[in-house]
Amino acid sequence: MPEQNQDSNPNPQRPDPQGRGPQRPPQNNMKMSRGMMGWLLLAGLAVVLVVLLTSTQNQARKIDPVEFMNKAREGQFENVIVKSRRITGIAHAERGEQGPTRRQERFYFAIHPEQITFYVRELKEIEQVYDNDSAESFLLPFLVTWGPLILIAMLLYFFVFRRIGSAGGGPGMLGNFGRSRHRVTTKEHSNVTLDDVAGINEAKDELGEVIEFLKNPKKFQRLGGRVPRGVLLIGSPGCGKTLLARAIAGEADVPFFSISGSDFVEMFVGVGASRVRDLFKQAKDSSPCIIFLDEIDAVGRKRGSGMSSGGHDEREQTLNAILVEMDGFESSDQVIVIAATNRADVLDPALTRPGRFDRQIHVPLPDIRGRVEILKVHARRVKMNPEVNLERLARGTPMFSGADLAAIINEAAIGATLQAKEFVDQDDLEEARDKVKWGRARKSHKIEEDEKKIIAYHEAGHAVVTYYSPDAEPLHKVTIIPRGPALGVTFMLPEKDRHIHTRNQLLAQLRITFGGRIAEEIFCDDISSGAAMDIRQASGIVRAMVTEWGMSDRIGFQLLGFDEGRNPWEQPDRVYSEETARVIDDEIKKLIDHTYGESKTILEEHHDELIHLAEALLKYETLSLQEVEMVMRGEKLSRPTVSDLLKAEAESDNKPRPADPADDTAVGDDATGAMPSPA
Repeated sequence: MPEQNQDSNPNPQRPDPQGRGPQRPPQNNMKMSRGMMGWLLLAGLAVVLVVLLTSTQNQARKIDPVEFMNKAREGQFENVIVKSRRITGIAHAERGEQGPTRRQERFYFAIHPEQITFYVRELKEIEQVYDNDSAESFLLPFLVTWGPLILIAMLLYFFVFRRIGSAGGGPGMLGNFGRSRHRVTTKEHSNVTLDDVAGINEAKDELGEVIEFLKNPKKFQRLGGRVPRGVLLIGSPGCGKTLLARAIAGEADVPFFSISGSDFVEMFVGVGASRVRDLFKQAKDSSPCIIFLDEIDAVGRKRGSGMSSGGHDEREQTLNAILVEMDGFESSDQVIVIAATNRADVLDPALTRPGRFDRQIHVPLPDIRGRVEILKVHARRVKMNPEVNLERLARGTPMFSGADLAAIINEAAIGATLQAKEFVDQDDLEEARDKVKWGRARKSHKIEEDEKKIIAYHEAGHAVVTYYSPDAEPLHKVTIIPRGPALGVTFMLPEKDRHIHTRNQLLAQLRITFGGRIAEEIFCDDISSGAAMDIRQASGIVRAMVTEWGMSDRIGFQLLGFDEGRNPWEQPDRVYSEETARVIDDEIKKLIDHTYGESKTILEEHHDELIHLAEALLKYETLSLQEVEMVMRGEKLSRPTVSDLLKAEAESDNKPRPADPADDTAVGDDATGAMPSPA
C-alpha cells in the first residue's frame, strides 16, 4: 500500500506527468545538504584532533639557554627556529637502514625580544642553520588549543540544542522525534474494500454509517445529529479490526491517517504528546478525514494502575494529550478517530466515555456462516477444486478467527504446490486446518513399537468413547502420527457452533478425556504420562462446573472461583472457608469418579471394537470416520498399510533408472504420483 508522510507545512504540489495526481517536489537535495554539513563537521573535527595529537607528540622540552647553545655548538640540531619569544632546536633524527627509528626531539628556551639579535649572531658564528620567524604565528596554536572545543560546541548546537527547540515539528535529526510517524492513505492507494470483509456484518454496517457521515454530513445534521468523534473496535486478535480500517480507507473519499499506539512512545520525555499534537493538527488541516489508532492500549491504559513510582510517566502524558485533542474537536471539524484494541478492559475510562469514543463496536469471532463467507473471500485468490466443500471445513473450525482461516487457505495452497497439484482439494484443506491448529505432522518422528502400541490404544479409547457418547461432538478422524506437542490426536467435527455448554455435554467431554487412560490401563497392563493433557483438561472442566457454573447440588448457585471482573491483586486467594473447600474437593472427586466409571463401562462393553481399532491404527496410522466404523464392524480396509507403502517406496528407490532423461523423468513422476502419504 503506498504511503506518504504528511508535513505540517506542506510544500506546493506539482502535477505528475503520468497523471497520478499531485505529487510533492523531491526533498533529497535538502536532506543531502544537511547530511553533507554533518559529515564536513565530523571530518573537520577529525583533522583538528589529528593535528592536536601530532602537536602533542612533537611538543618541545624546555632547557637552560647555556645547555641549548652547547647542543648547538656540538651540532646536535638539524634546524633552529627563532621566534619573538622563544628559540626552538630540532635534533637530528636517528636513522637506520629502514629510515628514521624514532621521532625528532625538540628543545627550546624563552627569550626577551631584545635578545634576538644576540642569539642570531651566536648561531651565525657557529654556522648553525636557523629560520628567523620573528612574527610568531597565532593561528595554529589557537586552533590546536581551542579548535576541538569550538567544533564540539558547534556539533552540540546543530544536532541537539537547535533541534530540541524545534521538536514540535521542525526538520532535522532529533527534531523528527516530535513529528508524528503516521501514514496517509487515500481511496486510490487502497485495494481493500468492504466487499473483502466477511463474517462481521454488524461491524461493517456501523462503519458504513461512519463513511456515510463523512460523505454526506448535512444529511445527518438536518435533524440536529453530529458526526461521532470516535469509534472503538474491540475484538480478539485476528478478527479483522485492522482489515476493517483498511477497508474504510478504500471506501471513503477522505484522507486516512494510520498510526500504531507504540509509535507515540519514545525514549525522550514529551515526545509522545508532541506527536499526538502534530497528528491531530495535520488531521484538522486535512478534514474531513479519519485517524486510525491501532493497538490503542499501548498508550491508553488506566492511569495510576501501573507499577510507576510516581514520577513522570511518558505513557500517561501521551494519553492526556489524546484526551485533550479529542475534546478539542468541533462538530465542523469532521475528524473521526477509529481505534482498535483487544484489551478493552485495561483502557482508561476517560478514553472510552461517550464524547470521545461515541461508539464501541465489538468484532467477534465468526460463526459458521461467517467462516464460510471468509473462506470464500480468501478462496477467490486460489485455484480450488470445484468439488471442495467449504461448509464442511467451516464446521471443523469452531472458534477460528479470520486470520486463522486465511492461514488455512494459504497453507493449503502451499501444500498443493509442493505436491505439484493443479488445484487445491479437500485433503489439502483438511491438512492445512490440522497444521494451523495443532502444528505440522511429524511423520519422520521415530517412535518405538511399545510406545506406539500405548499411543494407539490411548487414541482408540478416546475414539470409542466419543463414538458411543450421544452428547459428544461427532467423531471426525483419529491418528497416531505426532502433530505439534501431541503424539496422537482424536478429531471431532462439530455440527454447529456452541455458545453455551450443557451439563450433559460437559460430562460427555469428561468421559472422552478419561477414555485414553482407561484403555491403557485395560489393554496395556500399565499407565503412562501421555494422559497429562487429558488430566489437565478434565480438572479444569470439573473445577469450573463446581465453582463457577453452579453445576453441583451441594455447592449451589454461587461463584467460588476466580472473578475475572476484579484485579488479581485486589481479591484474596480464596473467598470461602475451610469447610467449603472440603465440600468443593468432595464434589470434584465425586464428578471425576462418576464419569470415570461411565467411561470404563463403555470401553468394557466395546472391548473387541477397541482392539480392532487400535490394531488398525498401528497398520494405517490415520483413520477417517467411515474407516473407523468399518473397522469396528469387523470389516477390512482396502487401502495399503503403512508397511506396504514403505516397502513400495524402498523398491522404487532401488529400481534402476533408464538411460533416456525423458523416460527417467516420466518414471519418477509416475512413482511419485502413485505414492500417497501414509496420513
